[in-house]
Amino acid sequence: MIRLLIADDEDLLRSALVALLGLEHDLTVVAEAATTTDAVRLAREHRPDIAVLDLEMPPTDGLRAAEEIRAALPTRIVLVTRHARPAVLRRALTAGVRGFVPKTTSAAVLAGIIRDIAAGRRYVDPDIAASALTEDDCPLTDRELEVLRAARTGASVVEIAAAVHLAPGTVRNYLSAAMAKLGTPTRHAAAHHAWQQGWI
Repeated sequence: MIRLLIADDEDLLRSALVALLGLEHDLTVVAEAATTTDAVRLAREHRPDIAVLDLEMPPTDGLRAAEEIRAALPTRIVLVTRHARPAVLRRALTAGVRGFVPKTTSAAVLAGIIRDIAAGRRYVDPDIAASALTEDDCPLTDRELEVLRAARTGASVVEIAAAVHLAPGTVRNYLSAAMAKLGTPTRHAAAHHAWQQGWI
């Protein structure tokens, strides 16, 4: 029996997935979560074989939860996303994620993917994989990405500066450069754009 954790902040989708996967003879859902915080906590508590995580789940995101779970457990991770971003795919594979599937995947197909991953294989949606091969490179420097990552939480310039160990004026300069490169009017818009592209 393959033991599963299902995590998605959309209650209807999560409930449907739990019900449909529960009908499979060799799959059992041992826990379900609506946040990344609960996903990590329940993974540690129940030690599932596979965690199926929504990428766009609050308060962080499914990839961050995947990294935390993988750091503590041998649980294999499947990320499910509505918006397939190739850079996120690369980060996910680096983090040891075993499956990357769009939310348009049917429960029956997902069950087959889960079985493959339980058997030690990997699955990446072909369209996402093709996009990853043709995606443009990120125009931002590592420091610009670092301050945008901190800005994504809604932090002030002073808070960002403390988080990344830079002077507030230096942080403003990096944020301005990133906004100019991305053509965004605010640091929050720049951070959101960078997150959507999978750069942070």
